[in-house]
Amino acid sequence: MPHILAAVVNLNHTGHYVHWGFIQISVANLVVIGLMLLIFVLALVLPFPHGKAATRSSASAPPAAPPEAQLPGRTQS
Repeated sequence: MPHILAAVVNLNHTGHYVHWGFIQISVANLVVIGLMLLIFVLALVLPFPHGKAATRSSASAPPAAPPEAQLPGRTQS
């Protein structure tokens, strides 16, 4: 049973760190930050699935009649 619950990566050692001057960050945190930035950029760049189709359908739809013309019993002159 302990082998099933074992971690994929051996966590029984000291962490790996990246040093840039006075900045020190663990590699694991750097990977997480990189993935979050990637997802953020993709969310800005990729279009919404129905964004362009909704714009086209509303632009090609005929204009709606004025509210007075839609009342029953009234004739247009």
